[in-house]
Amino acid sequence: MSGHLELLNFTGSDRATPFIMNCAVILLLTSTCFTSSALYVPNRAVNSKLKYLLEPPVYAEVVARRGQNATLPCILRTKPRHYKVKWTKLEPENVGWQNIIMISNAQAFKPYGHLGARASLRRSHSMDASLQIRRLLLDDGGKYRCELVNGIEDESVVITLRIEGVVFPYQSEDGRYRLTFHEAKEVCAEQDGILASYHQLYRAWTEGLDWCNAGWLQDATVHYPIIQPRPACGGELLPGIRSYGAKDKNQDRFDAFCFTSQTSGSVSFVSGSFSFEQAGHACQRQGAELALVGHLYSAWHFQNYDQCDGGWLRDGSVRFPISNPRELCGGIPEAGVRSFGFPNKMKPLFGAYCYM
Repeated sequence: MSGHLELLNFTGSDRATPFIMNCAVILLLTSTCFTSSALYVPNRAVNSKLKYLLEPPVYAEVVARRGQNATLPCILRTKPRHYKVKWTKLEPENVGWQNIIMISNAQAFKPYGHLGARASLRRSHSMDASLQIRRLLLDDGGKYRCELVNGIEDESVVITLRIEGVVFPYQSEDGRYRLTFHEAKEVCAEQDGILASYHQLYRAWTEGLDWCNAGWLQDATVHYPIIQPRPACGGELLPGIRSYGAKDKNQDRFDAFCFTSQTSGSVSFVSGSFSFEQAGHACQRQGAELALVGHLYSAWHFQNYDQCDGGWLRDGSVRFPISNPRELCGGIPEAGVRSFGFPNKMKPLFGAYCYM
């Protein structure tokens, strides 16, 4: 392969796009060890004031992938004579009835909203008010509250649902820093993702994400993660998540940090020297279509997909995934998804990554 290699992986991009971020603020955070294969993560905070609900004894975080089912535990210690259990998703930007998922009593339950349509109570025993959510979506992640309401001594517990996935930086075909917040949200959706949350970006940083271009997050703040400080990426500041803070959603322009998870399909490579249009036809002959950027990152992250050949994707970019780094496949010691950017679509130079 030939051409300029821009790295869309867990290494710095300042060699391809050098710039200085003197106004950045660094958020110094302590790296934590995570176990991605565990369904639950221990919670050590115990609320001794609860009378009717059991504080989750060990589990305050439930971990699952897109498309899977998840159970958020909520167990009654004892039952008041008259009570209801209300499940709510805690979203600071939305308050009120739109956050309610389900309200139940001892006899029946009533679902609400788009989450309620995929939710039910587990009821494995008479004291079980645990919430089950089917066919998880990317934006189902977040904090959920199980609240016992009896009009006198209401109380609640909070459970976090974390969707396991991968964060990937995304840049417009027109170049660096061309996306408003709304455009960043759209391009992530077009690539089978959503804008990442700060917590997702932080976790990606602890797992090795080092990226020198600032990007939008879902709360309309702008950040970039740095592991190896260097002059083009904030100078001598220590490693951390560097922040520009909240920016104007309509006027300011940056790149995007997208988040995706496990997919229901699979990615394959068709070898050849195709133009962009020819690559699309090659996938169609396989009964597939050109893969999205999120599809390729998901295959690399969850299936350790490794292919040392540049291939067209549906957005017109050319990339290739490397799980086993070697000299002739980019020459970078870290695993990642490498990128040639957005080459001329008319030139028949690359293979095709297909999704079906």
